[in-house]
Formats: sequence, C-alpha cells, structure tokens
Amino acid sequence: MDYFIGALKKYADFSGRARRTEYWMFFLFYIIFYVAVSIVDSILGIGLLTTVFALGMLIPTLSIGARRLHDTGRSGWWQLIGIIPLIGAIVLIVFYVQDSHDENGYGSNPKAVAAN
Repeated sequence: MDYFIGALKKYADFSGRARRTEYWMFFLFYIIFYVAVSIVDSILGIGLLTTVFALGMLIPTLSIGARRLHDTGRSGWWQLIGIIPLIGAIVLIVFYVQDSHDENGYGSNPKAVAAN
C-alpha cells in the first residue's frame, strides 16, 4: 500500500525513476480498487463512480508509467505506443518488466539508492 500512496504523493511528477516493485504494486492496488469501485458501481446502478475513479487516477498512472520507462532508459513518451492495439500493450509490458539501467539521463539507479 505504501507504493500506491507514494505514487499518489508524486501525483504529477513525471521526472525521476520508479523501480519495478513500485510500478507493479501501484498497478496491483489500482486494479483492486478499480474492481471494488466497479462492484459498488454495479450494485448502486449508477455507472459514474468507475469513470470518476479512472479519470482521477489517469495522471498518477501516466506519471508512474513515465518514471518506470525512465528507469529502463526510455522516454515517458513511449507510453503512446500503447495506442497501437495489442502490439503496443505487449511492447509496453516488455519495457515495464525490464530491469533498471545504471546511471542514465533520468537520474541514479533507485536500486542502488535503496541499497545504501
């Protein structure tokens, strides 16, 4: 849960780097909360809560995705490849699961910082 809260604290911070653990734990909690909101939405029959949640989480999701891509040495603009059906999503998943690169133009390796 700390990773999810940490990503929300960096709501619109598109600079820096995010480790794999930070990104995937954020993604896990996002999916859990989305499913919970969807269930409540279907029980109430409103259809609005899921949309509000998704729109509210759009900027944090994009920012942590950009930081994760920075960790692999890529620009955050690579997220736009997700527009391409199926192939774009597969390419993004491959990028997101890659290990951190050492020192790059986006900052020092967060694994090395966490180890110290």
